[in-house]
Parts: sequence; C-alpha cells; structure tokens
Amino acid sequence: MSSKRRPTTPDFSAQPMTIEIGPAHPATHGIVRFTAQLDGEVVAAMETEIGYLHRGFEKEAENSTYIQIIPYTDRLNYVSPLINNVGYSMAVEKLFDIEVPRRAEFARVIMSEVSRITDHLTCNGATAMEVGAMTVFLYFIKAREYLWEVVEEVTGARLTTNWTRIGGNANDLPDGFLEMLRERLLKVSDVLDEGEKLVLKNKIFIDRMKDVGILSKERALEYAFTGPLLRAAGVPYDLRREDSYSVYDEMDFEIPVGTVGDCYDRFLVRQEEMKQSISIIRQAMDKLPPGDFMNRDRRVFYPDKAKVYGNIEGLIDHFKIVMEGPKPPPGESYTAVEGGNGEVGFYLVSDGSGKPVKCRVRPPCLNYVQAVPEMTIGHYVADIVPIFGSINMIGGELER
Repeated sequence: MSSKRRPTTPDFSAQPMTIEIGPAHPATHGIVRFTAQLDGEVVAAMETEIGYLHRGFEKEAENSTYIQIIPYTDRLNYVSPLINNVGYSMAVEKLFDIEVPRRAEFARVIMSEVSRITDHLTCNGATAMEVGAMTVFLYFIKAREYLWEVVEEVTGARLTTNWTRIGGNANDLPDGFLEMLRERLLKVSDVLDEGEKLVLKNKIFIDRMKDVGILSKERALEYAFTGPLLRAAGVPYDLRREDSYSVYDEMDFEIPVGTVGDCYDRFLVRQEEMKQSISIIRQAMDKLPPGDFMNRDRRVFYPDKAKVYGNIEGLIDHFKIVMEGPKPPPGESYTAVEGGNGEVGFYLVSDGSGKPVKCRVRPPCLNYVQAVPEMTIGHYVADIVPIFGSINMIGGELER
C-alpha cells in the first residue's frame, strides 16, 4: 500500500458522502462517470460507469463492406487513428492472404509512430495540465500540431485519416515529405526536453503524481493490462517486439519500463516511448525502399481511371469493388497492433460475401477503467484526476 494512501475505515461519527464526478467534469471529458463514497476527502469506495460515447462500431461494421469500415476505425482511438487503420487493414489482408508492398509497410510504420507520438503528447500534456502544469500542455499541443500537419500532408485530414487500404495505402508519401518530417521531429524533440525540464523535478508535479495510483506488476497482469500501463508496472511487453508485425523486426528500439507502476512512471514511460518512436521513424525513413504503395491484386485494387473508362474489364472490376465490396474467402482472422494505449485487436469472420459476418474489437483501455477503483481507493478525491488522466481512457475505442 502506498504511503500516500489514507485509512479507508469510515469514521462513523460522520456520515459518508457520495459525490458524482463526471460526465460533465472537465477531467472526465464527458465520457465516464465516477460515483465516489468519501470519508472526509478520502475515497472509500467507487463505481465507474461508462456508456456516454457508444459508437456501435461493431454492428456498423457488420453492415458495411470491408472498405467502408476503414473510415469507422478512425473513430476508435481518434487521437491515433492511423494505428487503427493499419490494424484493421492487416486483419482483412490476413483473410485475403495477400502481401503488402514493402514500401507501403515502411510508410505504415512511419505514420503509425507519428500517430503514437501525437497520442502520448495529448495524454501527457493533458495530465500535466490537470495537475496544474498548464505550460506543459500548451507546449505539447504545439508539438502535436507539428505532427498533425504532417498527417494532413499525407492523408488530407488530421483525425479522420482513412489512409490505409486492403493491400496497401491510399497514396504514396508525397514529394518533400521526408524532409518535412525530419524537420518536425527535431522540433518535437526540443519540446519534449522543454516539458521534462518544467515538471520532472517540480515538487508540485512530483507530489501529485509519485506514489499515486499504484498498481503492482502482478495486479496489472491479472487485469490483462497492455501498453504503457503494463510497461510502467515493470513488464517489458510490446507487441512490436513480442509479436512483431509489418517491418518492426527490422527496427532497433528499446522498450521503456517503470518500477512502481504509479502515475509518475506512466508519465515517464510515455515520454521515453515518444523518443523511441522518433528513432523508429528516422530508421524507417532511412530504409524506405522504392516501389508501389498498393498491392495490385484485382480482388482489392481499384483499377486506374483510364481502365475504368477505357475497357469493360476495368469498369466491371471497379463496379464490383464499389457496389459489392472485396470478397475474402470464408474464414476468420485476428490481428493485434501496439496502439497508443496498448493492444488494439480486430477479429473478423468472413462468409465469402462483401461484408463481415462478425467484427469484434479488443480495446486496450477497458481493462484500465476496470482497475480505476482499485487504484483510487485510499487516495484523496483530488487524486482521481491524475489517476484517470494517466490511464488515457479514449471513449471511442472503449465503447466501440
């Protein structure tokens, strides 16, 4: 038990107080509600209620063609949508048993890591702001803007990217992109250093974060944690290394881990992961091969407009893909990628038609929300804010 936790035995000379925190509370983002039983200012019991941002993603997917689902994946973790695009496309590619060109794979790694940095910048920036470090939030959002402009250059959008396709990507990386990204990564690195100088030795920040919301390695494993929260508890588990996909096995990077599993460790792990992501992006840019950005398999590839307008075969191929959707063989597939929050998994069942019979998403932060009461009971009510901020709950992926 943390030294910061207070005795949870209620003082029966005073009546316990029940307060509702959220969904309108600024720190709960309108997507969750905590019903807390307080003994004075100490949390004695808590219930968590989700359900304020239900997207109906899975049923929408089962009534859409495989290509039409890609824009819906943007709305899962909307802070790092490109990773969702990649994970879902990999699941469909597994059904088709088709390969993605190497250039497209390297481009996916680059854009996924850019997306991971924007996710961590948002989480750490907001967490710092919610414990009083407003300057860090503004700095980190400035850095996120540098990268969202890069994302917009490639995909035409900032959040609703809709960039991957079955068998590749919607387009190649544009001219001048690599130079632009190298310049932006230098700026982001500078901002990370500035932010760390502001808070990592700041007494107020340390008091609000250190030894707060501890979850041990054993309990994190029992809750089936993945991602930064599991690594902050001391478990070096990362899908990019443990179950390597795409071309991550060709990248050299470290897996940062914490020691205690408190809010401070989670902040530090995400900070280091951003630096590792910058290293991965630079390696991928240096190794980016020439070639195509899309598999030309007729089952999934939209034919060139010249063929659509110039011959009947191209017109038929285009019509079939648009109206009926690509039709993978009957079967099932599961693929998982290392999202900003942890393991994002897509399970698909095909009956040979253009729409999946079953679509299921494994959201990483459901497990974290289940553990919030255990991390919170015994702390002051004010500690709910940094604890909740450190788990980085994204309602879109939690309530598919």
